[in-house]
Amino acid sequence: MSIAIVIPARYKSSRFPGKPLVDIYGKPMVIRVADICAKAVDKDKVFIATDSIKIKKIVKKFNYNCILTSSKNLTGTDRVAEASKKIDAKIIVNVQGDEPLLNYKDIKKVIDYKKKYPNKIINAYCKLSKYENQKNTNIPKVVVSEDDELIYMSRAEVPGSKSKISKTNFLKQVCIYAYNKNELKLFKKFGKKSKTEFIEDIEILRFFDLGLSIKMVRLKKSSQAVDTLKDLKLVKKLLLNVKNYRV
Repeated sequence: MSIAIVIPARYKSSRFPGKPLVDIYGKPMVIRVADICAKAVDKDKVFIATDSIKIKKIVKKFNYNCILTSSKNLTGTDRVAEASKKIDAKIIVNVQGDEPLLNYKDIKKVIDYKKKYPNKIINAYCKLSKYENQKNTNIPKVVVSEDDELIYMSRAEVPGSKSKISKTNFLKQVCIYAYNKNELKLFKKFGKKSKTEFIEDIEILRFFDLGLSIKMVRLKKSSQAVDTLKDLKLVKKLLLNVKNYRV
């Protein structure tokens, strides 16, 4: 099965403008993510999808594929869906450009699950790390069934309980997804954010609202997304000694 990885990169992020190009020890963050992806698939199968000429120039400088997309895309998945029309691949993997600590083996695991479950959307998850607080609304929390089917995902503390629960019992989304082109077509064709997606501001919930099955892949270790300047400082600290980065 032919596979391509698409990294959606929007320059005008509401929470962190210019985030894809933020420098991390001499290299733009989106390029760091692309380098990780290039260990999971051939480099020529890694694409950065963006609406920014500035990002395109940087991507080309590092010899990665770049696809210019509309500035009107509602989400990263909408951007990936648009870009996928220009890519010859059966499986499209969406890796978020703000995850510079991802393990390429986790990307390969998501790909393997998509091959095993071709009629399901695939998304990754793991336990919250010791650096993370379940009250943080930047972190989507995940509720899964016994066989790892998505039950729900929320920025709230789910699942809830009458008694006090340790944060080690909470699970979070890791932003690696895999779909086929038809699934992306259905997502894009919907033309707006679904009701639950809009409330939670979690794009995968559009698939959920469309009635498509989502199989969740459990990863052993957490990553650290960069949503804020505070996150960036933590990522830089962790990168100084990656071997000591533990969940």
